[in-house]
Amino acid sequence: MIFSSLPVWYVDMIGSVIMIVLSLLCLGKVRGLKKLDEDNIIWTYLQWVCYALAVFAISRSAGHLLKQLLLFSGHRLAWSRIQPFSGAVNTFMFMAVASVTIFFERIWKVYQQILADKQALQQAHAELLYLNQNLEKLVSERTEALAFSEHKYRRIFEVSKDMILVTEADGRIAEINPVGYEMLGYNGGKSPVGRLLQEHFADPRDWQRIRSMLSREGFCASVEVEIRRRDDTRFKTLFSGSLDHDPAQHQEIMHFLVKDIDQRKSMEQQMAQADKLASIGQLAAGIAHEINNPLGIILGYTQLLLRGEQAGQERYNDLKTIEKHVRSCKLIVEDLLNFARSSETKKEAISVNQALDDVLSFIQHHSDLGRIEVIRDYAEDIPAVLLDEKKIKQVLINLIMNARDAVGREGTITLATYYDPATRRVLIRVADDGYGIEKKNLSRIFDPFFTTKPTGEATGLGLSVSYAIVKNQGGDISVQSKPGKGTVFTVSLPAKRGDALK
Repeated sequence: MIFSSLPVWYVDMIGSVIMIVLSLLCLGKVRGLKKLDEDNIIWTYLQWVCYALAVFAISRSAGHLLKQLLLFSGHRLAWSRIQPFSGAVNTFMFMAVASVTIFFERIWKVYQQILADKQALQQAHAELLYLNQNLEKLVSERTEALAFSEHKYRRIFEVSKDMILVTEADGRIAEINPVGYEMLGYNGGKSPVGRLLQEHFADPRDWQRIRSMLSREGFCASVEVEIRRRDDTRFKTLFSGSLDHDPAQHQEIMHFLVKDIDQRKSMEQQMAQADKLASIGQLAAGIAHEINNPLGIILGYTQLLLRGEQAGQERYNDLKTIEKHVRSCKLIVEDLLNFARSSETKKEAISVNQALDDVLSFIQHHSDLGRIEVIRDYAEDIPAVLLDEKKIKQVLINLIMNARDAVGREGTITLATYYDPATRRVLIRVADDGYGIEKKNLSRIFDPFFTTKPTGEATGLGLSVSYAIVKNQGGDISVQSKPGKGTVFTVSLPAKRGDALK
């Protein structure tokens, strides 16, 4: 029986020894690979598996060898006592291998995350290395780009034809462009920075309205506001603004863009004035024709009655009074017709300097200027102007006579001419140092029959007729006046192409 089991015994003994040898060889190989790459989790896992398998192989093989030796020597009882311990060791080693395998999946995920973090760190290290090596160049490029951007926006800020300003939350001006200095009247070296913007609002309610819009909506757009300059003159503007937050000072700031629309408003008023005068002219023409015929008949019969009366008699004086007032009425009617009708214009090249001298000479011969000083400020080279000479002289007579009435018995009248090459316009200015025109009357001075003179001293048609003549000649007429500072009328006429007339 013993001899029949010898082949099994040899196989078991030799197999057990080979198992121990192979497990130790595997363990040695894995330890060698682990030394080559200490951070590789795969080699770590295989190393622990080989440790467990080696212990299992030694435990199992040693158990088999011990079993065969004890059985062969007849110590079966001793083996029955040792056998449970050998089985327990084998079971524990299987559990160890199973545990390592079960937890490997979680370890593998952690390992993958570690590898990803490692790659991210390597990439960050490479970027930091690049930045460190090229820091000076990058700073130079960014500084240049920042300087260019700042110059571009600073240029827009400085050359803008509209006022751009930044204020604090309470309206205190923090920054303002050069046009803003000019528009607010700070050309004498003083600065509006630090002053409250609302101080320049003609109506304090406008500031409250804008501030309310900014608080409610965060912006305001094209709000019409009347602004007061430092010298108390006023002009119309359009206010646009937005609310912002200053991260440096942790407070609200306001950005404003202010557009001067005073000239546009003036043009709108002139267009309205032209429409109104055109309508009145059509009405006046019809009325004048209807009145002129009866007046002619009254005047004719009055002159016939005068022939039969002796001078100095009461009846003669009454008829002369009728004649005087009829002639006055006919003069008003003729002015109305001149204002209403557009008669044929005979244009020719004239010198405005010469025309002014002719008109002044005529007025000096037919009207007493008394102690009024007339100053002539003519430009030396003024281009010829293609005009109807008689009509433009009528305009100049009206303007100079109005200036004479404004200064009274003593004062100064200045006659000036200029040429603007950019617009090719010749400008004639008639200025006086009289009382001036009240603001409420400025918009009405070109209205027919409007006059501030006492009844009987003026018809109120002079400026209306002058306005119509200048417009018919392709020009413009404007007025600037302030009570106590005098009045300036400016006539702008298109220059004739060709050589200048001296």
